[in-house]
Amino acid sequence: MTRPGAAVTVPAALFDAGLDAVLAEAARDTGGPALRAVPDASPVTAADGDGDGLELARAAASAVRDPELPMLTLADLGVLRSVAYAADGAVEVALTPTYSGCPALAEMRAETVRALQDAGFPEVRVVTVLDPPWSTDWISEAGRRALAAHHIAPPGPAPRPSGPVPLTLSPTRTAAPEVACPLCGSGRTEEISRFSATSCRALRRCLACREPFEHVKEI
Repeated sequence: MTRPGAAVTVPAALFDAGLDAVLAEAARDTGGPALRAVPDASPVTAADGDGDGLELARAAASAVRDPELPMLTLADLGVLRSVAYAADGAVEVALTPTYSGCPALAEMRAETVRALQDAGFPEVRVVTVLDPPWSTDWISEAGRRALAAHHIAPPGPAPRPSGPVPLTLSPTRTAAPEVACPLCGSGRTEEISRFSATSCRALRRCLACREPFEHVKEI
């Protein structure tokens, strides 16, 4: 039996289903004051649309980890484009995948929705933005340091061609001195495989310390 004056917590989905009347009836039975339902994850910040609420939403989305490079957040990777309130009051998050066919996009979307709902935002919508396309230049400095700390060579500046891109058929280049080894720092490295654990990474080997390592390719 509910004690007089005790708080009552109910799922938020039932809040708009006439539960106030049930609580009022229970209050009469117990002799306590009439109570209102309290959602178990208060969406006040989302519903009010204030700046503090939006900052909370951005912080929650920014903390989501990339499923393929868990040392990076989506913000560090540059995949998180924006967090804003939509016209219907939902929190709308825009993500730009590293490439349009990225198999991790579904997991990114699901984890983003979960993080925001856990932060108290029940209505979350994730949209995919492909223009402008993602670039490795969007990886933050903190993200580049995290890659190097995990023995993954961060990308250099992405190519920025102007006009048509020429296609030249030639043997695959396996040596690129500009990619430094993240273990010993030597610039004498070679490419072993153009693709590594993911399409965004290549497998390389250091010619100085002889250790293999991954390299995030410039896009």
